[in-house]
Parts: sequence; C-alpha cells; structure tokens
Amino acid sequence: MDFSLDRIDRHILVLLQMDSRMQNQELADQIGLSPSACLRRVRRLETSGLIAGYVALVDPQMVDRGLDVFVRVRLETQTISAVERFESQVAALTDVQACYRMVGEIDFLLHAVMRDLQAWDEFYMTHLGPLKGVAGITSMISMRRVKYTTALPL
Repeated sequence: MDFSLDRIDRHILVLLQMDSRMQNQELADQIGLSPSACLRRVRRLETSGLIAGYVALVDPQMVDRGLDVFVRVRLETQTISAVERFESQVAALTDVQACYRMVGEIDFLLHAVMRDLQAWDEFYMTHLGPLKGVAGITSMISMRRVKYTTALPL
C-alpha cells in the first residue's frame, strides 16, 4: 500500500466507522482540525480507496433474517476453473452475505442469513446442493450472535 496513515487519518477512520453519517463540522471538532482540512483528509481517504464506501447496517432480526448459517464447502477439485466457477455461482446468491476461500480441510466458508430453518432447507436444496463441482457441504447454525462489528481496529 502506497498510502500511509498518520494519527489524524486513523482517528478520522475510527470515528467514521462508529458513525459514517457524522457531519464534517462535528468530525473536525472531535479531531481538532478546521472543517476544510478535515474534509480534504476525508476526500483523500475516499479517493485512495481506504474508505471504500458508506452503508447502512440493517438489523437482521428486524427484516426477518435472524438465522445465521455458516457453511463449510469442499470442492471436488481445486483447479483454477473449478474455483472460479464456484466463486461466480456463489456471488449470484443474495442470501450469502460473505464467502471466504480458505486454507485447510475446507475450500470455502460461507455466511448466509435466512428467515428460519425451513428457508435454510429450501435454500440448501435449491441453490447450494445443486452447485457444480461441490464434493461436500457442512452447515452450522448459530444459536445467538454474541459479537458482530464491521469496524476494523486501527
């Protein structure tokens, strides 16, 4: 990475991770900068790609998506074409919130959010089970979300 962060940049990122809707004036006051200097730094963080975007975090329970399912996937082969095919198939599944390519005994770890067990069963049977090149699928159901954050430690 060619972009170096100083103490002020890190402070800006910490505050924006807590509240990305914070007004520039409030951010500048908390950082100890003028509003124009603060805005220049935020714009530089955005154009550099360090700030990739802004999102609204929606409570899954309130939109009837309270069941977290973690899915371990093994592929039949780990060829480039098999991996790319699986990744493109999973990218199209809107119920899958995250997909990680892993090292070790599994090839991928997925995180899906579902309405309930019946919805999970239907999703599994119609979307995951039929994926080409999959040798095995193991699902783990979360009983309770203990900690969840999108904020990176800076």
